[in-house]
Parts: sequence; structure tokens; C-alpha cells
Amino acid sequence: MSISLNFELNDQDLAHFHEAMAKSKKAAEGKSAKEIIDCAAQLLVDAQKVRIPDFILERLLRLDDMIAMVRDEAWAMSEEDKDRVLSALVYFCDPEDVIPDHVQVLGFLDDAVMIELSVRELKHEIDAYDDFCDFRAHGAQRRGLEADKVGRADWLAGRREELTERMHERRERDMGVGYGKSSGYGSSRTYTRAWRPGLFTFR
Repeated sequence: MSISLNFELNDQDLAHFHEAMAKSKKAAEGKSAKEIIDCAAQLLVDAQKVRIPDFILERLLRLDDMIAMVRDEAWAMSEEDKDRVLSALVYFCDPEDVIPDHVQVLGFLDDAVMIELSVRELKHEIDAYDDFCDFRAHGAQRRGLEADKVGRADWLAGRREELTERMHERRERDMGVGYGKSSGYGSSRTYTRAWRPGLFTFR
């Protein structure tokens, strides 16, 4: 038997997580982009060693996407856009989690909350990258190639620029408030994604 639990975070609760993020950013000062990415990637490695609830798994998949965005050479994010993603990833460099990761079932709950807040903040970056991965996968299928081989093809550059520009237009339009079905949280359907250089192997 399974049960469904819903909870809301009020302004005071959100302030607590924002304070935790600010603390993490201060602790991460001086770390390189690689070090920040490696910290976030280690969380995924640790999560795959234990049994975690599906609602946390779905958020960890989105963390994997955020890491993939900055690692994906074909996507080639600008430094400004990359810095926005890295700024969200620094929380996972702080060893002093709100809830220690070794706590059974709930150990990654605070990480899931922080990921969801980051998804809201990075909605347009994530939407654009999802579009890019879909476009790349379809192109690979048509050409009978592996998606990671297609990603560096010249024909992809024009589409990438178009998607990046659309991302910036969306951000300017609504300043990144809210998130919809493309974030993976607006629907009860199983979350699937096109190929990307991800690290998470849960299915």
C-alpha cells in the first residue's frame, strides 16, 4: 500500500532554505566550476546506494539534468548562463545538509526541496535544454547515429542559438516565476527525457 502526502512551504520555511543556500554559497567561495559539479555529482552517486522515494528520485533526475547542462559540450552554455546553474548547484557542496543524507528515506528530502526551488529559478534554462535534447535525439534517429555523436554537428549550432534566444526571451517576459509541465512536476506521468550526458542511472 502506498500513500500520497502533500505539503506546502510557507514564507518562513522558504526563508530557511534560502538561508541555507546563502550559507552554502559562502562555503563554496573559491571553488572551481569542476569542484562544484563534482560535489553535485557525488550526491547522485550516494543516492544510488540507498532506497529513495519516487518523489525524491524525480527531483534528483532534474539535478542530473542541471549537471548535464553545464557538462554538455554541444549545448555550450554561455558563461553567464552557466554561472546561474552553478550558483544553484553550490548547495550540494555543503556537507552540513539540513537533513543528513544518511537518514533513511528522508535523508535527501532537503536536497529534493532545494532542487525544486532551483528548477523554478532555472525554468527557462531547463526548458531550452530539454528542447535541445529532444531536437538532438530526433536528428540522431533520422541520421541513424548515436545522439552524442550528432551533438557536435554543425547543423545543430543554429538550433542551439534559437533555443538559447528563446530561453532569454522567456526569462525577460516573466522573470522566471513559476514552473510548468516541462519541469517534470506539472504532470503525474512518468518523467522521460532524451539523451544527455547524465550521471543518474535509476530507471
